[in-house]
Amino acid sequence: MSVDIAIDKDVCIGAGQCALAAPRVFTQDDDGYSELLPGGTDGGGDPMLREAARACPVAAITVKET
Repeated sequence: MSVDIAIDKDVCIGAGQCALAAPRVFTQDDDGYSELLPGGTDGGGDPMLREAARACPVAAITVKET
């Protein structure tokens, strides 16, 4: 089973909680907004992936099992 990770760029405020919680999956772009690291599209098996989504203060990250 894999996961589908989506970041709503229109909602993201650049709080950085995702990058702090799951730094192997998320980073911040030059403007401070969330983005997936290369190879991070499936979560890389990171156990903190769902916590990173929950930590987003504006719920800009969704994680779905596929």
